[in-house]
Amino acid sequence: MVTNATQDTLIQVTLPDGAVRETPCGTTGKGVAELVGKRLAADALAIEVDGRVRDLSAPLERSASVRILTFKDPQGRAVLRHSAGHVLAQAVMDLFPGAAPAAGDWSDERYFYDFQVPRPFTAEDLERIEARMGEIRDSDVPFERLELPPDQALHILGPTRNPFKEEMISELDRRGETISCYRQGNWVDLCLGPHAPSTGRAGAFKLLMTAGAYWHGDETQPQLQRVYLTAFPSHKELEEYLARIEEAKKRDHRKLGQELDLFTISPDVGQGLVLWMPKGAALRYELESFLRQKLMESGYQSVYTPHIGKLDLYRTSGHFPYYKDSQYPPIHMREHGSEDDASEEGYLLKPMNCPHHIKIYEATPKSYRDLPYRLAEFGTVYRYEQSGELSGMTRVRGFTQDDAHLFVTPDQLEEELAQTVELVLFVLRSLNFGDYRIRFGRRDPSSDKYGGHPEQWDRAESNIRNVLRGLSMDFSEELGEAAFYGPKIDFVVRDCLNREWQLGTVQVDYVLPERFSLKYIGSDGEVHRPIMIHRAPFGSFERFVGILIEHYAGAFPAWLAPVQARVLPVVDEVLPYAREVYTACRLAGLRAELDERSEKIGYKIRSAETEKVPLMLVVGKREAERRAVALRVRSQGDQGVLPLEEAMARLVVEAARPSGRNS
Repeated sequence: MVTNATQDTLIQVTLPDGAVRETPCGTTGKGVAELVGKRLAADALAIEVDGRVRDLSAPLERSASVRILTFKDPQGRAVLRHSAGHVLAQAVMDLFPGAAPAAGDWSDERYFYDFQVPRPFTAEDLERIEARMGEIRDSDVPFERLELPPDQALHILGPTRNPFKEEMISELDRRGETISCYRQGNWVDLCLGPHAPSTGRAGAFKLLMTAGAYWHGDETQPQLQRVYLTAFPSHKELEEYLARIEEAKKRDHRKLGQELDLFTISPDVGQGLVLWMPKGAALRYELESFLRQKLMESGYQSVYTPHIGKLDLYRTSGHFPYYKDSQYPPIHMREHGSEDDASEEGYLLKPMNCPHHIKIYEATPKSYRDLPYRLAEFGTVYRYEQSGELSGMTRVRGFTQDDAHLFVTPDQLEEELAQTVELVLFVLRSLNFGDYRIRFGRRDPSSDKYGGHPEQWDRAESNIRNVLRGLSMDFSEELGEAAFYGPKIDFVVRDCLNREWQLGTVQVDYVLPERFSLKYIGSDGEVHRPIMIHRAPFGSFERFVGILIEHYAGAFPAWLAPVQARVLPVVDEVLPYAREVYTACRLAGLRAELDERSEKIGYKIRSAETEKVPLMLVVGKREAERRAVALRVRSQGDQGVLPLEEAMARLVVEAARPSGRNS
């Protein structure tokens, strides 16, 4: 399909597999999809042009790299659910004429839209809204993009116009950005897009829940009603998702974390601040020890830094005011005995560890012989997330990162970068996260949030691309997903419930070394500037453990389980031998417990299974006489009677940490 008349000018379209197709200038995204194949064109939801997602109706005006997006692509899924969100907004306004739609967004498999309404929606309201959404979907009217000046955009919104839309249009106009609306039939909404070709492509949807929210997440702003939905191309996929949701409720880390005595959050300490209980601390310590072992093998040096630093340190790095909206307020202190305002100093609970590690690098002169200089820290940082955004361990206000910063020469950069990628892969595979995708987060040239110079970004992005291709890894390039100081490689993991989580990350940074004027003496005797690599395989212990709890449903592998083995005496008279078995477990390095309760053995076994203990050693009179144990393995049952020494040797193997090369 070509817009208007067929153009004489031909442009080249480069597809993801490297194939190049020629097509007339002005060919739409749908036309490009049809060039590739009818099935792809039927499934297409949007098109990605040089990394930017656009409507299928958008014409191509120049040669470009193009990817046709379907529901299999994360961006395609976002487009479908975003489109369903507009169907939701129209349905709400049709049924509740006084409703004021504010804004929506998507996260993972859900989309939400916020409304200002006189009262919260009820379950009956949601049923009515879903029914009306079905009617709008079945009308199958096109989504039409309109780019307009502010006054015309306000006018065309009609009943959808409200103070929220007016504020957004004013802000877009102030920043000189394009103001776009989308029309579906006779209903119009302010939206950046893109959207599916028509409402009929909104698919099979379900309204999941409602919740309170605030405009801009600010408790001083108007209160809103948030409606969550999900959508899939077919009813079968939707039903499978809803079944996963039910399974997820059983695996909820907040519920299991309490039942298994892993962590607690006390309002007396503060929301979003995790208290690790002994069993949770044992799990975390094992994860730390596992990673420390790999870091030692890879030549890292461990450091410790304070939880607080001078405000000017973070001004130099750019973290303040970049993270200002999600930071705890600065702490202003006057020098003791001084009434002079000039003596007042500002401090900040650290939002990142990087500036502290930079100061450790600076503390001693460096030559090329000292590089790579690899610093690692399990460092706690703080972000003041809004209370409505907090969620158990996965969204908190204080968290500990398995953070590291590598200072390297240009010649060392790509090799070190490859090794950090391999380290992250080793960690993910060791924890049974084998299903993942790699997201290459790039700078969006149209945004002003990024530091440094374009040529630095071009070099950093080229470094990452070279490494990923050199490792023969599939990856997607996504504009706007970079850190403010550099592009990054994110590992997006799919768990056993088919949910996606962004876990490990690796980032290349030419910007902070320049801001802090870092240097080393090269082999030529001249002063040079190092390059930084930021990396965190887990991301944060709190979030990672929350995800692990749900991934394993609390039944951790033996090497990671807080309690690896429990000794279960059948009768009280074998307690002396049971204590010997317990001592043997501890001496073998196992995290073990002894159940001395005067309960029947069946009760003790069920209790151990409920608490997800992977290894059970049953001791009765016969076992005591033979200096043996009856071994039970979680989910495998009775393994028979083994001599104590043989049982210990097997348990040590069962509970061994994963090891091997990073590949």
